[in-house]
Amino acid sequence: MDSKIKIKEFGSINLEKGYLIDGFPSAGFSSAIASESMIKTSQFKLAGIVDSDNFPPISVIKDGEPNYPSRIFVNEESRVAIFLSYLTLDQSLHKMTAKTMLKWAQEHKIGLIVSSIAIKLSEGSEEMIGIGSTESARNKVKEAGLRVLEHGTVPGIPGTLLNEGRLVGQDVIVLIFQSDGKGPDFKSSAQLCAAISKLIPGVSCNISSLQQEAEKAEVMIKETEEEAKHLRDSMYR
Repeated sequence: MDSKIKIKEFGSINLEKGYLIDGFPSAGFSSAIASESMIKTSQFKLAGIVDSDNFPPISVIKDGEPNYPSRIFVNEESRVAIFLSYLTLDQSLHKMTAKTMLKWAQEHKIGLIVSSIAIKLSEGSEEMIGIGSTESARNKVKEAGLRVLEHGTVPGIPGTLLNEGRLVGQDVIVLIFQSDGKGPDFKSSAQLCAAISKLIPGVSCNISSLQQEAEKAEVMIKETEEEAKHLRDSMYR
């Protein structure tokens, strides 16, 4: 089995000095829901797919059309790309996925990668926290009015993006937000959208429609997760 993660682009993409948003689900669905909302609000177009023989073989049907569960959307006017996925990847694929994303970003001369991860909800605490891979990334966190994480751990794809970004001097920011891990988490999705819009000009979420979109996206992600579960269990024994 070919373990590589492959990216197929549907045409030329100009994102020099632009931005990349990591929309792979982490804990809960907030990052994927926020990404879905930004795509619909800010006029993104499908620009490519992300696939691997190690991904569960699933087709996501939307508006009667089959879709790969992991896709790339681009808004060239704002120079923003989003890796949107309905797959909750096995942890054995996290490093490879992050490295593939980072390599793609560097090939397209991306200036800043923004990822996110949820932590369990602490009662009375709703503060959004950021951590940057470089000094310039940490300064961007401060300029956005967010607290910089001083001590802690960041797992999964976001954590690998931070480590690899530091090694190669790529600006990466991971937003850490509060969530109970249950969905649809409209509140944390809205907060995440607001924080990303502070870091990336030209992207936004339609908050009034976000709750409805959150419910739709959660159903789609859960269906994909349920269908993929028995496939993934057999693939990673």
